Amino acid sequence: MAQQLGVHLKPLLTYAEDGFQLPPVETIEKAIGPRTRGILICNPNNPTGTVYPKKALEGLAFLAKKHNLYVIADEVYREFVYDGLVHTSILQLPGMAEHAILVDSISKRYSACGARIGLIASKNKDVMTAALKQAQARLSSPTVEQWAARAGILMDPSYFRPILEEYQRRRDAVMEGFAKIPGVVCKVPTGAFYVIAKLPIEDAEEFAKWLLTDFSHENESVLVAPAGGFYGTPGMGRNEIRISYVLEVEKLRRAMSTLGEAIKQFQKIETQKGKSRPAEKAAHAQA
Repeated sequence: MAQQLGVHLKPLLTYAEDGFQLPPVETIEKAIGPRTRGILICNPNNPTGTVYPKKALEGLAFLAKKHNLYVIADEVYREFVYDGLVHTSILQLPGMAEHAILVDSISKRYSACGARIGLIASKNKDVMTAALKQAQARLSSPTVEQWAARAGILMDPSYFRPILEEYQRRRDAVMEGFAKIPGVVCKVPTGAFYVIAKLPIEDAEEFAKWLLTDFSHENESVLVAPAGGFYGTPGMGRNEIRISYVLEVEKLRRAMSTLGEAIKQFQKIETQKGKSRPAEKAAHAQA
């Protein structure tokens, strides 16, 4: 959509080694140019599962006010925060009334992705006037889905407590599995229900394909998402995968055991390919 509208997105790199936290304010500021209009974040983050601390968000707020920018914050996963952490909304920060735009949805909170009901919220009247014009130019969501969304929003928030506890157990099962696999780089995610891990392999894209076409452990395999597609910088994430821990705990434990076996086998395959490449080059040179 950004390309269709002629919007240029400038990615900011984050790294597995520090849990994909935002870079320092000074680094972010260097990316701001005369045509920059806003900073776009997802907090808690998809695909990394990172929850940005209040201090990091205050840094973004400082830049927004200094350079007269918007901070557009996708906070769809804000209830999915673990380990006793508290999510800070961009709308809660002082002085951000004219700069903050919240993006929200019922998709994750109520497991209602098919309803396709979302919203934007801002205290900036010009932003909301423009949003209303856009909304009036399109058909609204189906009435039944709107009533269902209303019922969900009016529920007592305590309903979410057992859901949160279950997702934390699922996250812990995934992290226990990664801890048993030598060479994996993966900080514990503190939000959403995703984790990106750097694997001790060279090519996650080939690994993901191989899992589905050539690998089986006790008649089972696993599906992973290569993380390269989540980066805006070519070449990044080449040996990383994203996992979504939306299965029951026991299934996740079995899946992580299967993944560990798959990584061991794929490492051997990559090693053999590496050994054959010099011979292939020599053969081509002789030809």
